[in-house]
Amino acid sequence: MLPPYHPGMDEEREPAIPSPGGRIVVAAADVGAHSTHLLVAATSGHRLEPLLDISDILALGAVVDREGFLPAAARAGLVATLGRYADAARELGASEIAFIGTEPMRIAADAARIVAEVEGATGVPLHVLGHEEEGRLSLLGVTAGAPLEVELLVADIGGGSTELVFAGPAGPVRTHGLSLGAARLTELLVSHDPPTPGELDTLRREADRVLAAAPDGAPRIGVLVGGTGSNLAKVAGPDAPRRALTGDVLAALVAAVCDAPAEEVAARLGIRSTRARVLPAGAAIVAALAARYRLPGLLVRDEGIREGAVLALARAGRGWRDRLDRLAHGWNQ
Repeated sequence: MLPPYHPGMDEEREPAIPSPGGRIVVAAADVGAHSTHLLVAATSGHRLEPLLDISDILALGAVVDREGFLPAAARAGLVATLGRYADAARELGASEIAFIGTEPMRIAADAARIVAEVEGATGVPLHVLGHEEEGRLSLLGVTAGAPLEVELLVADIGGGSTELVFAGPAGPVRTHGLSLGAARLTELLVSHDPPTPGELDTLRREADRVLAAAPDGAPRIGVLVGGTGSNLAKVAGPDAPRRALTGDVLAALVAAVCDAPAEEVAARLGIRSTRARVLPAGAAIVAALAARYRLPGLLVRDEGIREGAVLALARAGRGWRDRLDRLAHGWNQ
Protein backbone atom coordinates (compact mmCIF):
# COMPACT_ATOMS: atom_id res chain seq x y z
CA MET A 1 0.00 0.00 0.00
CA LEU A 2 1.01 3.62 -0.20
CA PRO A 3 3.18 4.85 2.66
CA PRO A 4 1.53 7.06 5.30
CA TYR A 5 1.57 10.79 4.79
CA HIS A 6 2.04 13.53 7.32
CA PRO A 7 1.76 17.33 7.01
CA GLY A 8 4.65 19.18 5.42
CA MET A 9 6.89 21.77 7.04
CA ASP A 10 7.13 24.66 4.55
CA GLU A 11 8.94 27.77 5.69
CA GLU A 12 6.27 29.84 3.97
CA ARG A 13 2.64 28.91 3.85
CA GLU A 14 0.32 29.90 1.02
CA PRO A 15 -2.70 31.79 2.30
CA ALA A 16 -5.93 29.83 2.21
CA ILE A 17 -9.13 31.39 0.92
CA PRO A 18 -11.09 32.73 3.91
CA SER A 19 -14.17 30.62 4.64
CA PRO A 20 -16.37 30.13 7.71
CA GLY A 21 -15.09 27.18 9.70
CA GLY A 22 -12.18 26.69 7.30
CA ARG A 23 -14.37 24.70 4.90
CA ILE A 24 -13.90 25.77 1.28
CA VAL A 25 -16.01 24.58 -1.63
CA VAL A 26 -14.27 24.74 -5.00
CA ALA A 27 -14.54 22.95 -8.34
CA ALA A 28 -12.22 21.79 -11.10
CA ALA A 29 -12.90 20.21 -14.47
CA ASP A 30 -10.32 18.72 -16.80
CA VAL A 31 -10.72 18.57 -20.56
CA GLY A 32 -8.92 15.43 -21.66
CA ALA A 33 -8.46 13.55 -24.88
CA HIS A 34 -11.14 10.98 -24.06
CA SER A 35 -13.38 12.51 -21.41
CA THR A 36 -14.26 15.76 -19.70
CA HIS A 37 -14.67 15.43 -15.94
CA LEU A 38 -15.95 17.70 -13.14
CA LEU A 39 -15.21 17.48 -9.43
CA VAL A 40 -16.87 19.77 -6.89
CA ALA A 41 -15.54 19.27 -3.38
CA ALA A 42 -15.43 20.77 0.08
CA THR A 43 -11.88 21.02 1.40
CA SER A 44 -10.29 21.69 4.76
CA GLY A 45 -6.53 21.43 5.10
CA HIS A 46 -5.55 18.10 3.53
CA ARG A 47 -9.08 16.74 3.57
CA LEU A 48 -11.35 16.65 0.55
CA GLU A 49 -15.06 15.75 0.53
CA PRO A 50 -16.51 15.20 -2.97
CA LEU A 51 -19.89 16.82 -3.50
CA LEU A 52 -20.29 16.08 -7.20
CA ASP A 53 -18.19 13.90 -9.52
CA ILE A 54 -19.45 13.59 -13.12
CA SER A 55 -17.97 13.06 -16.56
CA ASP A 56 -18.83 13.11 -20.26
CA ILE A 57 -17.14 11.32 -23.14
CA LEU A 58 -16.36 13.95 -25.81
CA ALA A 59 -13.40 12.19 -27.47
CA LEU A 60 -11.78 15.52 -28.33
CA GLY A 61 -8.35 13.96 -28.75
CA ALA A 62 -9.48 11.91 -31.75
CA VAL A 63 -10.98 15.03 -33.34
CA VAL A 64 -7.82 17.09 -32.83
CA ASP A 65 -5.59 14.26 -34.05
CA ARG A 66 -7.69 14.00 -37.19
CA GLU A 67 -8.39 17.67 -37.94
CA GLY A 68 -5.63 19.52 -36.11
CA PHE A 69 -8.26 21.72 -34.44
CA LEU A 70 -11.79 21.58 -33.00
CA PRO A 71 -14.49 22.27 -35.62
CA ALA A 72 -17.43 24.48 -34.66
CA ALA A 73 -19.68 21.60 -33.60
CA ALA A 74 -17.01 20.13 -31.30
CA ARG A 75 -16.28 23.54 -29.78
CA ALA A 76 -19.98 24.13 -29.17
CA GLY A 77 -20.30 20.75 -27.48
CA LEU A 78 -17.35 21.48 -25.21
CA VAL A 79 -18.63 24.95 -24.32
CA ALA A 80 -22.08 23.55 -23.52
CA THR A 81 -20.62 20.81 -21.32
CA LEU A 82 -18.40 23.23 -19.39
CA GLY A 83 -21.29 25.67 -19.05
CA ARG A 84 -23.35 22.91 -17.45
CA TYR A 85 -20.43 22.11 -15.15
CA ALA A 86 -20.04 25.74 -14.09
CA ASP A 87 -23.76 26.00 -13.29
CA ALA A 88 -23.65 22.80 -11.23
CA ALA A 89 -20.58 23.97 -9.30
CA ARG A 90 -22.14 27.33 -8.49
CA GLU A 91 -25.35 25.69 -7.33
CA LEU A 92 -23.27 23.70 -4.84
CA GLY A 93 -21.65 26.88 -3.53
CA ALA A 94 -18.23 26.73 -5.20
CA SER A 95 -16.35 29.94 -4.48
CA GLU A 96 -13.78 29.24 -7.21
CA ILE A 97 -13.87 27.15 -10.38
CA ALA A 98 -11.03 26.19 -12.69
CA PHE A 99 -11.17 24.46 -16.06
CA ILE A 100 -8.03 22.60 -17.11
CA GLY A 101 -7.06 21.68 -20.66
CA THR A 102 -4.61 18.82 -21.18
CA GLU A 103 -3.28 17.06 -24.30
CA PRO A 104 -5.94 17.97 -26.92
CA MET A 105 -5.81 21.63 -25.91
CA ARG A 106 -2.01 21.64 -25.97
CA ILE A 107 -1.89 20.60 -29.62
CA ALA A 108 -5.08 22.11 -31.06
CA ALA A 109 -4.33 24.86 -33.58
CA ASP A 110 -7.34 26.83 -32.36
CA ALA A 111 -6.59 26.52 -28.63
CA ALA A 112 -6.66 30.30 -28.11
CA ARG A 113 -10.11 30.49 -29.69
CA ILE A 114 -11.38 27.63 -27.54
CA VAL A 115 -10.06 29.31 -24.38
CA ALA A 116 -11.76 32.59 -25.32
CA GLU A 117 -15.09 30.94 -26.17
CA VAL A 118 -15.16 28.91 -22.95
CA GLU A 119 -14.40 31.88 -20.70
CA GLY A 120 -16.79 34.13 -22.62
CA ALA A 121 -19.66 31.68 -22.25
CA THR A 122 -19.03 30.44 -18.70
CA GLY A 123 -17.06 33.16 -16.94
CA VAL A 124 -14.50 30.52 -15.95
CA PRO A 125 -10.91 30.50 -17.25
CA LEU A 126 -9.68 27.48 -19.18
CA HIS A 127 -6.03 26.86 -18.27
CA VAL A 128 -4.10 24.94 -20.92
CA LEU A 129 -1.47 23.15 -18.85
CA GLY A 130 2.00 22.00 -19.80
CA HIS A 131 3.11 18.47 -19.00
CA GLU A 132 4.94 19.60 -15.86
CA GLU A 133 1.90 21.38 -14.45
CA GLU A 134 -0.36 18.45 -15.22
CA GLY A 135 2.06 16.07 -13.51
CA ARG A 136 2.33 18.20 -10.39
CA LEU A 137 -1.45 18.34 -10.07
CA SER A 138 -1.63 14.55 -10.28
CA LEU A 139 1.03 14.25 -7.58
CA LEU A 140 -0.84 16.71 -5.39
CA GLY A 141 -4.03 14.69 -5.85
CA VAL A 142 -2.28 11.52 -4.66
CA THR A 143 -0.46 13.04 -1.69
CA ALA A 144 -3.21 15.49 -0.65
CA GLY A 145 -0.47 18.05 -0.13
CA ALA A 146 1.70 16.11 2.31
CA PRO A 147 5.32 14.92 1.76
CA LEU A 148 6.35 11.42 0.79
CA GLU A 149 8.46 8.94 2.72
CA VAL A 150 9.68 6.84 -0.25
CA GLU A 151 10.54 7.38 -3.91
CA LEU A 152 7.30 7.38 -5.86
CA LEU A 153 6.24 7.27 -9.51
CA VAL A 154 2.81 8.70 -10.31
CA ALA A 155 1.57 7.91 -13.81
CA ASP A 156 -1.55 9.40 -15.37
CA ILE A 157 -2.45 7.54 -18.57
CA GLY A 158 -4.86 9.72 -20.45
CA GLY A 159 -6.49 9.36 -23.82
CA GLY A 160 -3.80 11.26 -25.68
CA SER A 161 -0.78 11.38 -23.39
CA THR A 162 0.85 9.91 -20.31
CA GLU A 163 2.26 12.09 -17.55
CA LEU A 164 5.03 10.70 -15.35
CA VAL A 165 5.93 12.28 -12.01
CA PHE A 166 8.94 11.23 -9.93
CA ALA A 167 8.94 12.45 -6.34
CA GLY A 168 10.42 11.50 -3.00
CA PRO A 169 11.45 12.72 0.45
CA ALA A 170 14.24 14.90 -0.97
CA GLY A 171 15.09 16.65 -4.21
CA PRO A 172 12.91 18.30 -6.82
CA VAL A 173 9.75 16.88 -8.32
CA ARG A 174 10.53 15.62 -11.85
CA THR A 175 7.85 15.41 -14.50
CA HIS A 176 7.81 14.09 -18.04
CA GLY A 177 5.08 13.94 -20.65
CA LEU A 178 4.77 11.33 -23.37
CA SER A 179 2.55 11.42 -26.46
CA LEU A 180 1.31 7.98 -25.50
CA GLY A 181 -2.35 7.65 -24.57
CA ALA A 182 -4.88 4.82 -24.54
CA ALA A 183 -7.27 6.41 -27.05
CA ARG A 184 -4.50 7.67 -29.35
CA LEU A 185 -2.77 4.28 -29.38
CA THR A 186 -6.07 2.56 -30.14
CA GLU A 187 -6.86 4.92 -33.01
CA LEU A 188 -3.43 4.38 -34.52
CA LEU A 189 -3.01 0.63 -34.13
CA VAL A 190 -6.36 -1.11 -33.62
CA SER A 191 -8.89 -1.64 -36.43
CA HIS A 192 -10.73 -4.71 -35.11
CA ASP A 193 -13.30 -5.01 -32.31
CA PRO A 194 -12.14 -6.85 -30.28
CA PRO A 195 -8.44 -6.39 -31.07
CA THR A 196 -6.68 -9.29 -32.70
CA PRO A 197 -3.74 -11.03 -30.97
CA GLY A 198 -1.44 -9.35 -33.50
CA GLU A 199 -2.85 -5.92 -32.62
CA LEU A 200 -2.36 -6.59 -28.91
CA ASP A 201 1.28 -7.45 -29.56
CA THR A 202 1.67 -4.26 -31.61
CA LEU A 203 0.18 -2.17 -28.79
CA ARG A 204 2.68 -3.57 -26.30
CA ARG A 205 5.66 -3.13 -28.63
CA GLU A 206 4.75 0.50 -29.31
CA ALA A 207 4.24 1.24 -25.60
CA ASP A 208 7.64 -0.32 -24.85
CA ARG A 209 9.25 1.68 -27.66
CA VAL A 210 7.93 5.04 -26.45
CA LEU A 211 8.71 4.35 -22.80
CA ALA A 212 12.29 3.39 -23.62
CA ALA A 213 12.94 7.12 -24.09
CA ALA A 214 11.34 8.08 -20.75
CA PRO A 215 13.59 9.38 -17.95
CA ASP A 216 15.44 6.95 -15.72
CA GLY A 217 14.20 6.46 -12.19
CA ALA A 218 14.18 3.98 -9.32
CA PRO A 219 10.76 4.34 -7.69
CA ARG A 220 9.88 1.94 -4.91
CA ILE A 221 6.15 2.37 -5.54
CA GLY A 222 4.23 3.09 -8.73
CA VAL A 223 0.80 4.68 -8.57
CA LEU A 224 -1.66 4.92 -11.44
CA VAL A 225 -4.23 7.75 -11.49
CA GLY A 226 -6.91 8.83 -13.96
CA GLY A 227 -9.65 7.10 -15.91
CA THR A 228 -7.51 4.42 -17.50
CA GLY A 229 -6.28 3.18 -14.13
CA SER A 230 -9.66 3.34 -12.38
CA ASN A 231 -11.42 1.48 -15.19
CA LEU A 232 -8.71 -1.19 -15.39
CA ALA A 233 -9.08 -1.69 -11.63
CA LYS A 234 -12.85 -1.91 -12.04
CA VAL A 235 -12.47 -4.64 -14.66
CA ALA A 236 -9.89 -6.45 -12.51
CA GLY A 237 -12.49 -6.56 -9.74
CA PRO A 238 -12.34 -6.48 -5.95
CA ASP A 239 -10.20 -9.63 -5.81
CA ALA A 240 -7.22 -7.81 -7.37
CA PRO A 241 -4.84 -7.50 -4.38
CA ARG A 242 -4.85 -3.97 -2.95
CA ARG A 243 -6.03 -2.59 -6.33
CA ALA A 244 -2.61 -3.48 -7.75
CA LEU A 245 -2.24 -4.03 -11.48
CA THR A 246 0.39 -6.75 -11.64
CA GLY A 247 1.41 -8.70 -14.72
CA ASP A 248 -0.99 -11.56 -13.94
CA VAL A 249 -3.87 -9.17 -13.26
CA LEU A 250 -3.21 -7.27 -16.49
CA ALA A 251 -3.15 -10.46 -18.54
CA ALA A 252 -6.47 -11.57 -17.05
CA LEU A 253 -8.22 -8.27 -17.64
CA VAL A 254 -6.95 -7.98 -21.23
CA ALA A 255 -8.46 -11.40 -21.84
CA ALA A 256 -11.70 -10.20 -20.25
CA VAL A 257 -12.02 -7.10 -22.44
CA CYS A 258 -10.92 -8.84 -25.64
CA ASP A 259 -13.23 -11.85 -25.65
CA ALA A 260 -16.13 -9.97 -27.28
CA PRO A 261 -16.93 -6.66 -29.02
CA ALA A 262 -16.68 -3.53 -26.87
CA GLU A 263 -20.47 -3.10 -26.59
CA GLU A 264 -20.86 -6.59 -25.10
CA VAL A 265 -17.87 -6.19 -22.81
CA ALA A 266 -19.15 -2.83 -21.57
CA ALA A 267 -22.59 -4.24 -20.76
CA ARG A 268 -21.08 -7.19 -18.91
CA LEU A 269 -18.56 -5.20 -16.90
CA GLY A 270 -20.58 -2.05 -16.26
CA ILE A 271 -18.30 0.37 -18.10
CA ARG A 272 -18.78 2.59 -21.15
CA SER A 273 -18.23 0.95 -24.53
CA THR A 274 -15.88 3.77 -25.59
CA ARG A 275 -13.78 3.04 -22.51
CA ALA A 276 -13.87 -0.73 -23.06
CA ARG A 277 -12.45 -0.23 -26.54
CA VAL A 278 -9.34 1.63 -25.31
CA LEU A 279 -8.58 -0.47 -22.23
CA PRO A 280 -6.34 -2.99 -24.06
CA ALA A 281 -4.08 -0.09 -25.05
CA GLY A 282 -4.21 1.22 -21.49
CA ALA A 283 -3.18 -2.17 -20.16
CA ALA A 284 -0.27 -2.27 -22.62
CA ILE A 285 0.97 1.08 -21.32
CA VAL A 286 0.70 -0.07 -17.69
CA ALA A 287 2.65 -3.24 -18.47
CA ALA A 288 5.31 -1.21 -20.28
CA LEU A 289 5.61 1.16 -17.30
CA ALA A 290 6.07 -1.75 -14.89
CA ALA A 291 8.77 -3.24 -17.09
CA ARG A 292 10.55 0.08 -17.66
CA TYR A 293 10.86 0.85 -13.95
CA ARG A 294 11.16 -2.74 -12.68
CA LEU A 295 7.98 -2.61 -10.64
CA PRO A 296 5.91 -5.72 -9.87
CA GLY A 297 2.83 -3.69 -10.67
CA LEU A 298 1.18 -0.32 -10.14
CA LEU A 299 -1.28 0.61 -7.42
CA VAL A 300 -4.46 2.39 -8.50
CA ARG A 301 -5.67 5.53 -6.78
CA ASP A 302 -8.90 7.31 -7.63
CA GLU A 303 -7.42 10.70 -6.71
CA GLY A 304 -5.54 12.54 -9.45
CA ILE A 305 -5.45 15.74 -11.46
CA ARG A 306 -8.91 17.00 -10.45
CA GLU A 307 -8.31 16.42 -6.75
CA GLY A 308 -4.94 18.13 -7.10
CA ALA A 309 -6.53 21.11 -8.84
CA VAL A 310 -9.23 21.38 -6.18
CA LEU A 311 -6.64 21.33 -3.39
CA ALA A 312 -4.42 23.86 -5.18
CA LEU A 313 -7.35 26.16 -5.85
CA ALA A 314 -8.56 25.95 -2.25
CA ARG A 315 -5.06 26.52 -0.92
CA ALA A 316 -3.84 29.34 -3.16
CA GLY A 317 -6.96 30.78 -4.78
CA ARG A 318 -6.78 32.12 -8.30
CA GLY A 319 -2.99 32.30 -8.08
CA TRP A 320 -2.71 28.51 -7.74
CA ARG A 321 -0.89 28.09 -11.03
CA ASP A 322 1.96 30.42 -10.05
CA ARG A 323 2.43 28.51 -6.78
CA LEU A 324 2.04 24.99 -8.11
CA ASP A 325 5.70 24.00 -7.78
CA ARG A 326 5.75 24.83 -4.06
CA LEU A 327 2.28 23.37 -3.49
CA ALA A 328 3.44 20.03 -4.92
CA HIS A 329 5.94 19.76 -2.03
CA GLY A 330 3.19 19.96 0.63
CA TRP A 331 2.16 22.33 3.38
CA ASN A 332 1.12 22.54 7.03
CA GLN A 333 -2.50 22.11 8.03
